[in-house]
Amino acid sequence: MISAAKSLIQTLKRYMKAPWDITGPQAHPEYRTSVPGATEYRVFCPATVPAKAIVPSSDPETVYDIKYYTRDQRRNRPPIRRTILKKADVEKMMKEQTFDVNDFPRVYLTAAVEEDLDAIGGGYTK
Repeated sequence: MISAAKSLIQTLKRYMKAPWDITGPQAHPEYRTSVPGATEYRVFCPATVPAKAIVPSSDPETVYDIKYYTRDQRRNRPPIRRTILKKADVEKMMKEQTFDVNDFPRVYLTAAVEEDLDAIGGGYTK
C-alpha cells in the first residue's frame, strides 16, 4: 500500500508542474536555458587555440613601457639626509640671533581706527 501511494505521487509529479514552469520566460517555446550543454561549454581547449595571437613588433624606443617600477616616482627620490645634533651644536644654535623684526613684512594696517563712542548701542540699532 505504501509503494502504491509512492508510485501515485510520482505519477502526479510527472504531470503536475510548478507555477514558475507554467508561466514566465521559460514557458515560451523559444526559451533556451542559460546553462550551456556539454558540447557547447568549451568548443576548443585553451592550449590549442585555433588562431595565433598577432603580436605587433616595432622599434624598442617607440614602444611604451608598461612596467610600473620604471614610472614609480617614489623610487626616484633623493636619499634621506639625517643630521645628528650634539649638545654643543644645540647650545650654539640657541645663542645665535636667527631673525630680526625687520625681516618680516610690515603690517598693512598702519592707521588707527577711530570709533564713534557716541553711537547708541555701539553703532547697532535696537
